[in-house]
Amino acid sequence: MGALTVMTACSSPGGTAPDADETAPSSAATNADGAPTCGTEPVTLKGYFETGFPLATDLTEEFTAQYPNVTFDIREDQFAVLTQNAPRVLADDPPDLMRLPQVSELAEDGLLLNLDPYAESFGWDAWPASQLEQMRVDDEGRRGDGPLYAMGLNFSMTGVFYNKDLAAQIGMTTPPATLAELDSYLQAAKDAGLTPIAQFNGGATGGFAFPLQGLMASYGDPAEINSWIYQQPDSTIDTPANLEAAEHLASWVDAGYFAEDVNSMDYSTMMSRFIGGESVFIFNGDWESGNLDTQMPGNVGFFLVPPVEEGGAVGAMSAPLTFGISAYAENPDCAAFFLDWVATNEEARTIAVEIGGSHPMGPADAFMPEVDADTVTAQTLEAGALIGEQDGAMDFIANATGSIYAKSWTPNLQKLFAGEQDPAGLLSSVQADYDAEIGG
Repeated sequence: MGALTVMTACSSPGGTAPDADETAPSSAATNADGAPTCGTEPVTLKGYFETGFPLATDLTEEFTAQYPNVTFDIREDQFAVLTQNAPRVLADDPPDLMRLPQVSELAEDGLLLNLDPYAESFGWDAWPASQLEQMRVDDEGRRGDGPLYAMGLNFSMTGVFYNKDLAAQIGMTTPPATLAELDSYLQAAKDAGLTPIAQFNGGATGGFAFPLQGLMASYGDPAEINSWIYQQPDSTIDTPANLEAAEHLASWVDAGYFAEDVNSMDYSTMMSRFIGGESVFIFNGDWESGNLDTQMPGNVGFFLVPPVEEGGAVGAMSAPLTFGISAYAENPDCAAFFLDWVATNEEARTIAVEIGGSHPMGPADAFMPEVDADTVTAQTLEAGALIGEQDGAMDFIANATGSIYAKSWTPNLQKLFAGEQDPAGLLSSVQADYDAEIGG
């Protein structure tokens, strides 16, 4: 996962994006409720997806099995390349469905289709509002309100995976209840000659943002993090609570809890080492739950970054796996029908859980497949429910602007690991880059 510098949006085919009132579903093929469908004539949906994550492709294969007239022409790239290419691709080679790295600038530039008419037609506006707010963008480019410009394939969430066999070697039989307890297990792993944490942090999109944001939730209020990500007036990431979180992360660096080569480690290397039993912990998302249940059956546990005080509230990055429709897509009605199917069809929801490891989008009372209680998927779903109960969901700090991940978070966190940046400088540098980008 990752990002490179977002390129300036190119001019679009036809010159200007359609107005909102021109994006209403217009297909002659509709269901009994009047909502658009893919019809019965042959349709090819063009997709631009993230490589290395099978959920989207598995969903398209099941969709074609149910609707044989619809096939998919899918191109895949790493997240960093998706981010770099997003404006140009949405304008010049418009996909019907695209994995979106960030929404606000793309919506503000008129590159994404306004999905509000589909939300009304399919009934998405009757779902819990919190499912969609991260994908709404107002006329000032602020997220959390305004028209809907994307839809999620599910809700992803980050936390800590651990190897149960290795954890048992250091005396950890249940997840830690406090940060201090987690610290003690990290030290025990190091003392036992194990690598406590293998965390990808190389390239343009580093993974140190995952543990940092988890620590931010332990020390502070997730709502304040969301305000900053949504570009609310006067919001800042440079707060006393976030400084404590950054200092805690730095203490793990200083103690030698991370693999020595994390600044050159990519995502796939992190995963292969963890699956191979070469680290006790990784900070990652529930999108790997199905994979880990297959690769390491019965040997993986999951927990949220624990609170400072036992029994305290917890929070986590919890965001939709975001897909959008180009404002210039050839088959927007069919693409929207696919997104609705993902959230409402029982087979699709089963795939979202078993492959994606996450809670599907959709109505609060929608079908949920049975999950084996002994799987890590069951643990991630339980953690997601806890986050919902405690209102601790945060969007990803990398989504605050189009380039904040690649241009600021990643290089500053890489410098933190290398000893070239301190926690206070990390936060002040990121805030300065944020202000420069949004004109604050």
